[in-house]
Amino acid sequence: MLLLLFLLNSCGGPSSRVIESPQTQGLKGWQKPYIVSGERYDPLFCHEGFSEEGIASWYGRDFHGRKTSNGEIYDMHAMTAAHKTLPLGIFVTVRHLKNGREIVVRLNDRGPFVKGRVIDLSYAAARQLGIADTGTGPVRIEALGYREGGTSEAPIYRPPASYRIGSFAVQVGAFEDPENARRLASEMRGRFGAAVVTEGWVGGRRFHRVWAGRFGTLEAAETARAGCEREGFPSSFVVALE
Repeated sequence: MLLLLFLLNSCGGPSSRVIESPQTQGLKGWQKPYIVSGERYDPLFCHEGFSEEGIASWYGRDFHGRKTSNGEIYDMHAMTAAHKTLPLGIFVTVRHLKNGREIVVRLNDRGPFVKGRVIDLSYAAARQLGIADTGTGPVRIEALGYREGGTSEAPIYRPPASYRIGSFAVQVGAFEDPENARRLASEMRGRFGAAVVTEGWVGGRRFHRVWAGRFGTLEAAETARAGCEREGFPSSFVVALE
């Protein structure tokens, strides 16, 4: 499991930590919620329809050769970027709102952690967008998905299939006492028709997790999760089943 590694643009970098809990067990490091300088960030599991406007910045030689948040080695000459919450590995378009230039970059890092900034570009990307000299620029970004094929002129992008269609459940609780988990699973079984208790370890402690329902799409699972949250399970989240 990769730990979340930050490339931060301030001297020394602000303090940061990944939130480890029974609810985040099984997620990759870059998928887990994290805190930087006291502010919490919750990574998205789905990027469809995502767009955002703000300030783009860039980072270069000081970070060249270091690990990014998904474990890759940062290459300032590659067309990559950092974003605080979008899934890593996807491609996004970045359009400069003043000079009209537009580029496509792949996300492989977390950041930038400066107020008002929405994306941190590699040096190569910043140069193509026209902000390598100015340092920053106003942009609009739109999520595309994972590169699947096509041509350089007409690439094809796709979302991860497991995030849209598959088999999902809602984790509604995690307990050290297995009896508490079994009681909640029985309650959820009456509501959703299916519920299981699974085991996981966090910090050397064993937890019994209650996974409720079995849903064929992420959208259906998210609807069920929102309902559970409204009914007293605020830490509910969607899990993908095998």
